[in-house]
Amino acid sequence: MSDYGRPLEFGYFLVPNADDPLLATARAADRAGLDLIGVQDHPYQRRYVDTWTLLSTIAAVTERVRVFPDVASLPLRPPAVLAKAAASLDVLSGGRAELGLGAGGFWDAIEAFGGPRRTPREAADALEEAVTVIRKVWSGERNLRFEGDHYRLKGAKAGPVPAHRMELWLGVGGPRGLALTGRAADGWLPSSPWATPERLPEMHARIDEAATSAGRDPADVRRLYNISGTITGGVSEGFLRGPASQWIDELTDLAVGSGMDTFILWAEGDQETQIKRFAEEIVPAVRTQVTQERAA
Repeated sequence: MSDYGRPLEFGYFLVPNADDPLLATARAADRAGLDLIGVQDHPYQRRYVDTWTLLSTIAAVTERVRVFPDVASLPLRPPAVLAKAAASLDVLSGGRAELGLGAGGFWDAIEAFGGPRRTPREAADALEEAVTVIRKVWSGERNLRFEGDHYRLKGAKAGPVPAHRMELWLGVGGPRGLALTGRAADGWLPSSPWATPERLPEMHARIDEAATSAGRDPADVRRLYNISGTITGGVSEGFLRGPASQWIDELTDLAVGSGMDTFILWAEGDQETQIKRFAEEIVPAVRTQVTQERAA
């Protein structure tokens, strides 16, 4: 399927550099009318502030934008505590938090920070267990029990319950992760440098097959895309590197031709300028063009 017909959303990928004006940039994205702010999660990166602390502060200084980790590093974030943190932020922000989750990468750095080093199989197993644990903790039920190889619950009491139907998005690229997304997640959250447009159809197909087998409608799975590039005034220098007109055409094609519905801007150059151009010149035009192409 090339278009799942889902409503479009647009966001901004905030790199948590401690020396950058992070809160001012987040406020700019909120004022610009973007729907989401995602923050990458690399606790072992000494130049970065902690992702959850930053997301909480962003939620406190913005009014309408939703926030999420893009994506939380599971090996350094025990899933029951992660679920509690996410639900808490959702409650405190009035329903403005979502949860992006990844199986982990950069294993040397994770191990240096006290986390486990996992094989690809172990990482996939742990991610599957974590999805189950997170769902249980969000349920608000008592006496939660789960026995896995990596995680367990032994009579845990859940709470608070998220303020809205909080979504769980997986940043995965392997066959098992994609199948897990189709079966059990609310969204898929890849990045354009590794999930290139030409790879999207095969990856969607794995998600869709698993969703259908689990009795789900593939269109119920949100398809988010961290899009790396820069909006320029000049000629095209490749995919998402060029003028606004090129961005409008390429994002429209990604929506109606490649099944993506949520675009998270991961921009090079002056961030406030890129946010402003994205929100003012590109977002409305893509919405209009996609609506027209879907109607046709």
